[in-house]
Amino acid sequence: MNTTPQKKSRQSTYILIAMVLGILAGYVCNKTAATPDDAKAVASYFAMMTDIFLRLIKMIIAPLIFATLVSGLINMGDAKTVGRIGGRAIGWFLMASILSLTIGLVLANLLQPGGSLSIPLPDVNAAVDLKTSSLNLKDFLTHVFPRNIFEAMAGNEILQIVVFSVFFGLALGNVRHIKAADTMATAIEGAVPAMLKVTSYVMLFAPIGVFAAIANVVTTQGLGVLTVYGKVMGGFYFALLILWAVLIGLAYLVLKNKVFPLLSAIRDPMILGFSTASSEAAYPRVMEALKRLGISERVIGFVLPLGYSFNLDGSMIYTTFAALFVAQAYNIPMDLGTQITMLLVLMVSSKGIAGVPRSALVVVAAVMPMFNLPEAGVLLIMGIDVFLDMGRTATNVLGNSIATAVIAKWENAYDAQESVEEIEMEAAPEAA
Repeated sequence: MNTTPQKKSRQSTYILIAMVLGILAGYVCNKTAATPDDAKAVASYFAMMTDIFLRLIKMIIAPLIFATLVSGLINMGDAKTVGRIGGRAIGWFLMASILSLTIGLVLANLLQPGGSLSIPLPDVNAAVDLKTSSLNLKDFLTHVFPRNIFEAMAGNEILQIVVFSVFFGLALGNVRHIKAADTMATAIEGAVPAMLKVTSYVMLFAPIGVFAAIANVVTTQGLGVLTVYGKVMGGFYFALLILWAVLIGLAYLVLKNKVFPLLSAIRDPMILGFSTASSEAAYPRVMEALKRLGISERVIGFVLPLGYSFNLDGSMIYTTFAALFVAQAYNIPMDLGTQITMLLVLMVSSKGIAGVPRSALVVVAAVMPMFNLPEAGVLLIMGIDVFLDMGRTATNVLGNSIATAVIAKWENAYDAQESVEEIEMEAAPEAA
C-alpha cells in the first residue's frame, strides 16, 4: 500500500484533534443534559457512530487475516518451518506474559491504588453482567478449532481462522504444481493488496470513530471521571510505561538499532489503538507498518494474528493490577504466596480471553472468587475501564509489533534498511 509518511502523519494529527474535540463535545453534552437519562440518550448517537466504524473494521479482519496468512504459508516451505516460527513465537509470548503480570503485581503492591479509596463500596451481592462462565481452559481449547470456517469468519474468531488458514495454506503450497491450485494461490496472493486498499478506505473514517468514542464516554460520565480515579489511572499507566521500557529494552537486545524505526513505524497504530480502545482497529495499520519496514509477509501473517490471541501484554498487566486494587479496596489481605499463585492463574486464564466480551474484566471477575475476592468489586473500576482499556490496547499493539519484529529477526526475515530506502524513493517524487 503506497501510504507516504506525510499522509500517515496527517491522519495521526486528525485523530489527536478528534480526541480533543470528542472531550469538548462530551463535556458540553454532559453539562447541557437535564438528567442522566438525557445524557445517555445523546451518548447513544455517539455510540452509534463508533459502532459503525468498528463494524467496518470487523468487516475486513477475517478476509485480511485469511489472505495474508495463507499467502505467507503458501511460500513458507514446510511444516517444520511453521513449527519453528510458532515455537519461537510462543516462547516469546510466555516470557512477555510473565513480565507483564509481575510488573502489575509489584506496582500494585508499591502504589496501593485501592488503599485510600474513599468512594462507597458496591453491594457485594450486586450482579455483574460478565460472562465468566465462558472462561475455562477446556472450553477454550475446544473453541480454538473451528467446526465451520464460514461460521468462524462470520464471528471474527481469529484463532479459528488461523487454524484453518494454517491447514489450508500448507496444503495449497504442497499442491501448487497443479494448475488449478496455482490459480487459486495466485488469486489469494492478489487478494492481499486488494484487502490492504480496502483497509485504507476504511481508515479514512478513523477520526470520526475516535471522536464519537471519546464523546460517548464523557457525555455520560462527565470530566469528573478523569479525576475521581486519578490515582488508579496514574498508577496503571506508570506500570505500562515500565512494561514499555522493558519490552523495548529486550527488543533492542535482539534488533539493535532497528528498534528505533520500528517504534517510529508503529506510532500511528498505537495512537489509533489507544484512542479507539480496539486492537482490531489497529491491526491493519500494524500489518502495514511492519510490511513497510521490510519484515517478511509470511512472518507477519503468521505471528501477528497469533499474538493478537496469545500476547495481550497490556491486558495481562491490567488483570493483576485490577485484582489487587479490588483486594486493597475491600481491605482483604493477600500474602506474597497467594499473589504469586494468582499471577500464575491469571497467566493461564489470559490466554483464553480473545473474542470474549469485555475480555480483561471477564478474566478479573472469573479469577477473583478463587481468592475470596468479591466478584462485584469489578464494579469499582467499570467507570474508568474505557480509559484503562486505551492504555492496555496501545500496549497490546506495542507488544505484538515487537514480538513480530523479533521473530522476523531470528528468522532472518527483517531488513529495515532496504525498507527505509524504498520509503525514501516513494516519497522522493512527491517532494519533487
